[in-house]
Amino acid sequence: MASQRVFQLGLRRAGVPSLSKFQPAGRMAQRRFAATQHVEQSEGQEILRKQRLQRPVSPHLSIYQPQITWYASAFNRVTGVMLSGGLYLFGMAYLAAPAFGWHLETPSMVAAVASWPLIAKIAAKATVAFPFFFHSINGIRHLSWDLGLGMTNKTVARTGWAAVGASVALGLYYTFLG
Repeated sequence: MASQRVFQLGLRRAGVPSLSKFQPAGRMAQRRFAATQHVEQSEGQEILRKQRLQRPVSPHLSIYQPQITWYASAFNRVTGVMLSGGLYLFGMAYLAAPAFGWHLETPSMVAAVASWPLIAKIAAKATVAFPFFFHSINGIRHLSWDLGLGMTNKTVARTGWAAVGASVALGLYYTFLG
């Protein structure tokens, strides 16, 4: 390694074109050493704050046209959290019910829901039906992508709208007729 370095320095001094593709021929590389000084933490934070104000902001979402894939992906995550969160809450309540004297067994739940007004029943069914069907249908869509099916832009957009339409149709069917 040292012999290569000595050879390169000798070529530079002789004015021979550089062997390095990063350095112009016949010139010495300029080296600048970092000058440091000690500053207090608060002063350093202020320097960083001023530097951040000068940084450009990436336009990211504002320059792209919104697509069905954005909304479907975000809604798929939200519905997954809603459904799993509800399942976990009910599961913990079901396990804790005997300790607190709650009655979460099936006959008690059926009697409680039967006493609700019709609008509350419809709202409860819709609150569960629409996220469930969208998450399920969109999950099938993602499984087909895992198999390499339907990966063109046109097909992705078409299946996205089909998932929305099917989940609305199934959600309405379950809410009002099921």
